[in-house]
Amino acid sequence: MSSVSSVMKLLFAPILSTLAVAAAATAATAQTPSEPTFNRDIAPLIWTHCGSCHRPGAIAPFSLIEYRDVRSRARQILAATKNHTMPPWLPEPGHGEFADARRLSDADVRRIEQWVDGGAREGRAADLPPQPVWNDGWQLGTPDLVVEAPDAVTLPPGTSDVFRNLVIPVPLDAARYVRGVEVDPGNRRVVHHAALAVDRSHASRLLDAADPGPGFSGGMFSESARSPESRALGWTPGMTPAFEAPGMAWRIEKGSDLVLLLHLMPSRSGTTETVRPRVALYFAADPPTRAPIDFKIGSKAIDIPAGAASYTIEDRYTVPVDVDLLSIYPHAHYLARDMKVTAAIPGGATTELIWIRNWDFQWQEQYRYRDPLVLPRGTVITMRYTYDNSAANKHNPAGAPGRVVYGPQSSDEMGDVWLRFLPHSPADAEMLAKSYRQHELQNDLALGEQMVAAFPAEPRWHNALGAAYIQAGRVTDAVSQLREAIRLAPDHVEAHNNLGHALQLQEKFAESVAQFREAVRLAPSNDLVHLNLANALEETGDLAEAITEFQKGLALNPVLPDAHNNLGVALAALGRIDEAIVQFEAALDLQPDYVDARTNLTLARQVGGR
Repeated sequence: MSSVSSVMKLLFAPILSTLAVAAAATAATAQTPSEPTFNRDIAPLIWTHCGSCHRPGAIAPFSLIEYRDVRSRARQILAATKNHTMPPWLPEPGHGEFADARRLSDADVRRIEQWVDGGAREGRAADLPPQPVWNDGWQLGTPDLVVEAPDAVTLPPGTSDVFRNLVIPVPLDAARYVRGVEVDPGNRRVVHHAALAVDRSHASRLLDAADPGPGFSGGMFSESARSPESRALGWTPGMTPAFEAPGMAWRIEKGSDLVLLLHLMPSRSGTTETVRPRVALYFAADPPTRAPIDFKIGSKAIDIPAGAASYTIEDRYTVPVDVDLLSIYPHAHYLARDMKVTAAIPGGATTELIWIRNWDFQWQEQYRYRDPLVLPRGTVITMRYTYDNSAANKHNPAGAPGRVVYGPQSSDEMGDVWLRFLPHSPADAEMLAKSYRQHELQNDLALGEQMVAAFPAEPRWHNALGAAYIQAGRVTDAVSQLREAIRLAPDHVEAHNNLGHALQLQEKFAESVAQFREAVRLAPSNDLVHLNLANALEETGDLAEAITEFQKGLALNPVLPDAHNNLGVALAALGRIDEAIVQFEAALDLQPDYVDARTNLTLARQVGGR
């Protein structure tokens, strides 16, 4: 028997060996439908949810397009998908139904796990679908027009944030309608965020020309730069650009400039960086038929103690008209942890608009609802954010946590949620815009009062609170705050200017003129203080000096319609009708729908016999 057994081993060994080799050679291609393969099951998932970033030349540090690349990182991919850090999609499931959601379903994650645990097999070549065609460079495809900052910003290493407004001319032969915007920040390593505005007046160009560096400094746009038709546009880390909904393009005029406000964070490792952003525009053939409004709620009264692991802010807003909610964009800096926004419908249930349980500043997004949410008049929207300022927060940028307050610096905090509303009529839109201004004013008042109490020796907060009191109609309180700001900082130009306005409202015209004169003395190259002095002089009846100040202001900035109109009024009052007509015509050239200038021009022509 032993000899037979030995013979049998010799006879069957080659057969078994051959079968083993065949099994090994075909293991990747002969699975049953329950055994996932890369070509049949995993490649479509990876390409759809990861390929936009994880491909050659894109922003991710490695590619996940070819089998060999995915196979080498199979365990890493499984870990990231099981804890939902990848694909990056912050909203919790079931708390808002969003279009183009990148979140993998539980079934998708199980399929990846089965594939990894089963040996990460490649599968049959015939099962591999064609690769998607990705856009190189621009996520929205080939733009109709790309404009670039005229000069790059050189950012030396440092510890303080830098704010820079770059003015980018838009070469158009005629007005166009914009259906999409995509911002390339120019250097993602140092750009905290970028906000986009449009300037039709060229006032921003003058500020650019007066500043020795590219663009002009400061954390504010120029007075004439505006968000295009009530839309909040720009770039934040992780944001996916999208086209406007049909019928919602916005108009950009011939000769307009884009103004891009860059919030920059210098390198702390000794590296000098350069930043030269670009903006891609996509045009629509037809004018808009619907006009959405981006509306912000949130709290500016943020004051987080050092080490506080659960600090909460809250804001509420009652919608004054019927609206459709199209999208939602939560925003904070690094310490935010949990974000919830809800809508309480009158007489109905409360709907969760979004819930982000683990905020990550690097993956911000404007989340567009799969279907617009109808919010009737009287709906109460509540936002509630929680912050973690402890050392246990891995996103905390401070080595040793300290007190953190509201502000634009990356070391400060914010807490906002932008809501894109679609009003149902022009009258509703006007009421909604007025309500927005009032809501923002209340937040500005809360911020100013908190910061004055916390930092009573800081003149900027007294000035900010005084300006907010002026808008709220609390003029006596405004005067008190502005006088304190000037006591603390006698050369504070903005405080003198704001105090001049407050005194005008109190009809203390001589004192008002004195404050504007001081502002002009301190900032002779500021066109606005010249014009404010001119308006105050006009009110006192000193028309000759008012005309001189109007002319000085317009010499500094010749593209302000109000200044031309008011200069025309002063000239006409002195009987200089022909000169007045020139000014009214200049105002209308800059702003064709300027009703007061049109009326004044008609009257001046009648008086002049035309």
